[in-house]
Amino acid sequence: MTDDGTGPPPLPMWPDGADAGYVAARLRLAEAERRLRDEVERVAAARRELPPGAPVADVALTEGPADLTAPGPLRPVRLSALFGAHHTLVVYHLMFHPEADAACPMCSLWVDGFHGVAHHIQQHAAFVVVGKAPAAKLRAWGARRGWDGLRLLSSHGTGFNADLRAEHPNGDQRPMVSVLIRAGDGIRHFYSQPANFVDGAERGIDLLSPVWNVLDLLPQGRGDWYAANTYPRVAAPADRSV
Repeated sequence: MTDDGTGPPPLPMWPDGADAGYVAARLRLAEAERRLRDEVERVAAARRELPPGAPVADVALTEGPADLTAPGPLRPVRLSALFGAHHTLVVYHLMFHPEADAACPMCSLWVDGFHGVAHHIQQHAAFVVVGKAPAAKLRAWGARRGWDGLRLLSSHGTGFNADLRAEHPNGDQRPMVSVLIRAGDGIRHFYSQPANFVDGAERGIDLLSPVWNVLDLLPQGRGDWYAANTYPRVAAPADRSV
């Protein structure tokens, strides 16, 4: 059934054999899920009504070839050039300190997900991943994770992270998503959301990863689990008939 009440009635969300207690509880949950959907849409509408943000410097970031296993050449790329034909640019700020040996596991989880959907996002906006680590180190990490479909750029040696508050005053990196727009007077900030809310509460960008949403469907929930860089990706079975 559609939102206006027309069309055939929806199929039940449970198989035959569910008792009356389960059915009643599931219907109450369905009402709550619908209210949650409506609130998410109200927040999205309010976000779109934000007034123009601060100007953003057209800094030069460092990028290498699309093949992340290639050592170079590395070249400077202006932020304005990353928009391409779009007027909007989505930036994921990868938490990767220049002196660290690996990127943040949680950030890597998010970027793993973006890697799978970036070609859909790019029908509407340009999308890049920016890390503070030197370009060679950043590209090696991207190759290890299989991020061959993403544009990875290094902000090493620039004030880009600090300017967008993707970096603490002591140099610690901050996981965050930013949206920039190309206006007549240059580049302007539109929106940023770190992994933590303004009051320090976590889960600020969880809606951008399917992992957390799927874990929330489980009877045990997500618990206090955090991603790690130690477990491998699961390979598809060679014989899919098994």
